[in-house]
Amino acid sequence: MDARAVSRPRKRNRTLPARGKNSRARRRSGEILDAAARVFAERGYHGATTQQIADVLGIRQASLYYYFPSKEVALELVCMQGVEDFYDRARAIAAGVGSAREKLAGLIRVHLMPLLDRAEYVKVFLNERQYLPRQSRRRIAKWSHGIERVIEAVITDGMRRGEFRADVDARLATLALLGMFNAAPAWFAKEGRSLERIAAAFVELAISGLANPRPRAR
Repeated sequence: MDARAVSRPRKRNRTLPARGKNSRARRRSGEILDAAARVFAERGYHGATTQQIADVLGIRQASLYYYFPSKEVALELVCMQGVEDFYDRARAIAAGVGSAREKLAGLIRVHLMPLLDRAEYVKVFLNERQYLPRQSRRRIAKWSHGIERVIEAVITDGMRRGEFRADVDARLATLALLGMFNAAPAWFAKEGRSLERIAAAFVELAISGLANPRPRAR
């Protein structure tokens, strides 16, 4: 499987952005999504209200409907924001130059780094997307599955090159790595370790588990 051949899921735009495409409108849309992510992360989907999102921004509740028509659409937009950017960066790493080890290390780092400045989006994506309606969950799932395919493609490529063990089940390895990555937001802030140190430890665990002890001669 060639990582470059992993197609980008089609994005269905469900946002109702401020009319016009000026920088002020885009900035305001971003501020509203940030507020929604904050409220969903703190209170959960069922505990959150659009009034609370409006209160964070200091605006009238009715003004929010200029940007999204319902709370569930706001949740979908936050979840989409939490996964789409990572997918694009992951796909760029997989399609770039470098060994499979280097690409996998890059994927691990790019998966963890949003915890520094987009932790609320990550938390909402991981914990709250289950409450979306079925069609919305399916749209988000396409992006999640796209990320899985990118990681699996890099592992498969490493096996083909002889960098990773030939007896690895690439699919199970992918799911195991994602399970490790996605658990980090629950304990990262409590451990008192830098994200760089955690990422380095994850890279070492992943590479040591996959590495071929007898790499193929070039």
